[in-house]
Amino acid sequence: MASFVVTALAGVIFGLALAAPPGPMNAIIAEESVVRGWPAGFRAGLGAMLADAIFFALTLAGIVAVIDRIPAVRPALYLAGGCLMLYFAIGAIDEARAATSFTDAGRAAATGFRKTFVLSLTNPYQIGFWLTVGVGLLEPGTLDVLAHAPAVGQVLAGTLVVQTGSPALLIGFFGGIALWIVAYPAALAAAGKRVDAFAPAVAALSAVVLVGFGLLFLVMGALRFV
Repeated sequence: MASFVVTALAGVIFGLALAAPPGPMNAIIAEESVVRGWPAGFRAGLGAMLADAIFFALTLAGIVAVIDRIPAVRPALYLAGGCLMLYFAIGAIDEARAATSFTDAGRAAATGFRKTFVLSLTNPYQIGFWLTVGVGLLEPGTLDVLAHAPAVGQVLAGTLVVQTGSPALLIGFFGGIALWIVAYPAALAAAGKRVDAFAPAVAALSAVVLVGFGLLFLVMGALRFV
């Protein structure tokens, strides 16, 4: 029982470590949270989480590995993902201009779920994760959990090593992602309610992040085709 709990907690830490770093998904979640409130931010998080669940199922079935065998697929995903991010950035810019306050903008239609779901399905980094680490989660063995955390992975390598192929690890992993998509929008929505100017500021920051990642993905896709 104790081993199950430790492995599950390790999975939670792993899920949080992957979900928390800044990026296009969290930019969309932030925008939805402060402009439309916690429910919209939570739904945006669910879009990304649903895509992970689909990749998990495809990895379990062995289908995702096929993508890595077709050279043209990954560059095409970079280009498609880059175009989508730039398209969504235009919407974020419009939000920044229109969102005069947290309350007034809340009446607009929420589209965060669709945005994060589509972006996640075309995100080469997310697909790459399930082709590598995701496969490792399913196969019996060991996993250095914190070694895969962005930016600090090398420093924390070897700190938390757990058994893979365990249902407890997978439950904890998705539990960590679920915890993030509940708590992160709640914190942002609470801040947005207290500070009216926070809504357009976050929408503008979301646009900047999406433009940056969109251009990066377009460049990487173009270079891979060359």
